[in-house]
Amino acid sequence: MPPTKGSAGKNGSKDTGTKTGGSAGGNRLVIVESPAKVKTIAGYLGRGYTVESSIGHIRDMPSKAAEIPARYKGEPWARLGVNVDRDFEPLYVVNTDKKQHVKKLKELLAEADELILAMDEDREGEAIAWHIREELKPRIPVRRMVFNEITREAIEHAAENTRDLNLRLVSAQETRRILDRLYGYEVSPVLWKKVMPKLSAGRVQSVATRLVVERERERIAFTSAEYWGIKATFDAVGHGSTDDPATFVANLVSVDGSRVAVGRDFTSEGELRSRSGALHLDEEAARALAERLSGADYAVRSVERKPYKRSPYAPFRTTTLQQESSRKLGLSSKQTMQVAQRLYENGYITYMRTDSITLSESAIAAARDQASRLYGSDYLPPKPRLYSSKVKNAQEAHEAIRPAGESFRTPAETGLTGPEFRLYELIWKRTVASQMKDAVGESVTVRVAGTSNAGETAEFTATGKVITFHGFLKAYVEGADDPEAELDDRERRLPPVEEEDPLRAESLEPEGHTTRPPARYTEATLVKELEDREIGRPSTYASIIGTILERGYVFKRGSALVPSFLAFAVVQLLERHFSNLVDYDFTARMEDVLDGIARGENESLPWLRRFYFGAENETGLRELVGDQLGEIDPKEVSSFPLPGTDIVMRVGRYGPYMERDGERVNVPEDLAPDELTKEKAEEIFAQPSGERELGADPETGRTILLKVGRFGPYVTELLEEPENGAAETGTKSKSKAKSKPKPRTASLLKSMSAEEVTLDDALKLLSLPRVVGELDGEEVTAQNGRFGPYLRKGSDSRSLETEEQIFEITIEEAKELFAKPKQRGRRAAAAPLRELGTDPASERQMVIKDGRFGPYVTDGEVNASLRKGDEVESVTDERAAELLAERRAKAPAKKGAAKSGGGSTAAKKGTTKKGAGSGASSGAKKGTAKDGGTEGA
Repeated sequence: MPPTKGSAGKNGSKDTGTKTGGSAGGNRLVIVESPAKVKTIAGYLGRGYTVESSIGHIRDMPSKAAEIPARYKGEPWARLGVNVDRDFEPLYVVNTDKKQHVKKLKELLAEADELILAMDEDREGEAIAWHIREELKPRIPVRRMVFNEITREAIEHAAENTRDLNLRLVSAQETRRILDRLYGYEVSPVLWKKVMPKLSAGRVQSVATRLVVERERERIAFTSAEYWGIKATFDAVGHGSTDDPATFVANLVSVDGSRVAVGRDFTSEGELRSRSGALHLDEEAARALAERLSGADYAVRSVERKPYKRSPYAPFRTTTLQQESSRKLGLSSKQTMQVAQRLYENGYITYMRTDSITLSESAIAAARDQASRLYGSDYLPPKPRLYSSKVKNAQEAHEAIRPAGESFRTPAETGLTGPEFRLYELIWKRTVASQMKDAVGESVTVRVAGTSNAGETAEFTATGKVITFHGFLKAYVEGADDPEAELDDRERRLPPVEEEDPLRAESLEPEGHTTRPPARYTEATLVKELEDREIGRPSTYASIIGTILERGYVFKRGSALVPSFLAFAVVQLLERHFSNLVDYDFTARMEDVLDGIARGENESLPWLRRFYFGAENETGLRELVGDQLGEIDPKEVSSFPLPGTDIVMRVGRYGPYMERDGERVNVPEDLAPDELTKEKAEEIFAQPSGERELGADPETGRTILLKVGRFGPYVTELLEEPENGAAETGTKSKSKAKSKPKPRTASLLKSMSAEEVTLDDALKLLSLPRVVGELDGEEVTAQNGRFGPYLRKGSDSRSLETEEQIFEITIEEAKELFAKPKQRGRRAAAAPLRELGTDPASERQMVIKDGRFGPYVTDGEVNASLRKGDEVESVTDERAAELLAERRAKAPAKKGAAKSGGGSTAAKKGTTKKGAGSGASSGAKKGTAKDGGTEGA
């Protein structure tokens, strides 16, 4: 049985219910998740149905003390939201902003004869349906309606084939939700106390963060090795043709039978593997060998031909769609799912959260029909292609992600634009290609030998590929994570040479190479890694990656995910004191248990008890947190000695810093950990200190200091500490804290440099604002503000042209300025810092400009500041589009957006009430990770 109360998440979208009228057969109330589906589904169902949205989840465990019902206020478990001593009974409350909407649903229910719950057909959708039933307490029949696409045929079929709630799926989802709550609410406070406030831990997010940190550790420990080879260009005299080249490039592979070393022959420490037996050429040896081979005679030693065949890729599931969308469209996982959500809700594609790669018979027929019509019957295999998922514990309730309907619309027929068009086209091409013939051809390996003037035998190799029938590659070619990888449709033609054919070397070029550290994860490769390790549910990955970015554990540099020093501290703490919770195998086994509950093979309650309270020879979560809390040394878990130095890298509550012999320097937050070398550390220490004494103020006697803060250099005065030491006790009242004098501070002017600022400069800055005089009975002051120098008179102000005017302007000059009308218009727009490509969402050109708060990217409509780690020179089109998309997602809804599109009574009823329509845009979904609830605290 499921827990007594259900799962939850965040708001979805605006309130747009639609009532389609009544009939003699009674009135059925249909509740769907998203408001975007309401009008379309109501139109398909017709009279006798009232369609309304739940706007995602309607209730969840309390997120703050104010949400805890009065009768539970004194209960020690209420903050946790789970009564662990009473069979892990969760405490669920209706979200504050959903109370009016729940009231509305109850009013609609009072007029209905049957309740139909039409949430998505997955575990979370099942839990949402169960939640609504529990909260509304209907006294009429309740049925579950499920569909995989929003087309007339699918909706009508679903309405005629309803079923009961699947309580096994509910139990699995609720167990997952409770588990994530216990994990987050027990472990996150440890991070607050020992590392930094406002951090979070989560069952999957912490493991994902560990993966990114471990990859960075590999990069830090990596030592590159240099190796050389020779690239030769050979002319196959007389063997060229209109289709085949006369020349080809080959690489040196062996000398006197000894294989020449390549990258894979070296360890991560930069040493040649002893067992490789490879010949390591340095630059001197490679150049000398090339010189000895110059003028040698060359001939084809062997030609090896093999058949080439490539089969189509399976249709998309959630993770492969995210990966390919990242490679080809430059969309993040979050953006991909947002666009796919809109396509699904508007009837263009099937449900986009699925592990399945199977297609229905009608979908196979539609794909084969389009392949035949567009590419010809020669491209169609005699039998349909069938695919089965290799994903462990895959949910096969859905099909693969494909175009909706029993016949597919081509991209041109949809009328879509922007990212919706591009993503639909990607899905359409992949689906059609999955039912086409193999690509076939021939791969060729040619070995060339020559003898140096010293008698050495050198062998070169060239590989080629010719595609004789492109098959499915006519429709679709999969991208690659490695930008240097050759795609499947790439041909490399070689001359039609045969064994013993003579060749002439046109050039012999020594080439140097260095081994490279393992590449950082991108969103696409991290998704693939999580799936390969069977960690989490594929439908949650976009949310998980979004969480670790928002928490500051990871930042982006181009498309690469770079861990922050904060992530290093958090992972180090978890590895040392909660190793099980970030163990990859342990996390994967948890997923197996949760899937077993969904299948009815495991019971929820015994497993929750074992996880939280422990079992024989096993320590449970509660005891683990209690035992470890006192043993964790905050300084130790946040410290990282820099190898080969006496420098210690630390993460403090206000950011990362380095310490040596009592001297501290701040570390730029956008510095990648693998870039903090001994040389870089010394460079940071050599920079102007974070604190420099300039002298004493002759009027007050206080020491004047130069400091460097988060927003640049500034000057301040040093106040004496109270003699009673109250400042160190941490027990002062708020009133006493307010009465403590604050030191004067002032930022340096743009014309000043931290290295050259003097005591006189500092005293001038600390004297601001400067009183210029009196005008019209009001004091006029000159001061430096966030937007530059200006004059102030009461509530009126005027900008100054230069910073020097702050100290030089007279009252007469001020009078002239205030006599002029205040400039209301904007200055002429400055030239952009960089021009980028086209934004896939707005189809406008993107540029980077310099603004009041630093550089930002804009498409002319939306502005988005560059983030930590983003550099003007290196921001890619993909990164710029991602920043703009995130900014759009956070923008407030436009006025009037909550108006119903249906115009019916049910749609209008209550939509203007507070809380009823206060969600995000209509394209939004539940707002929490599908299949996983909300992780962390």
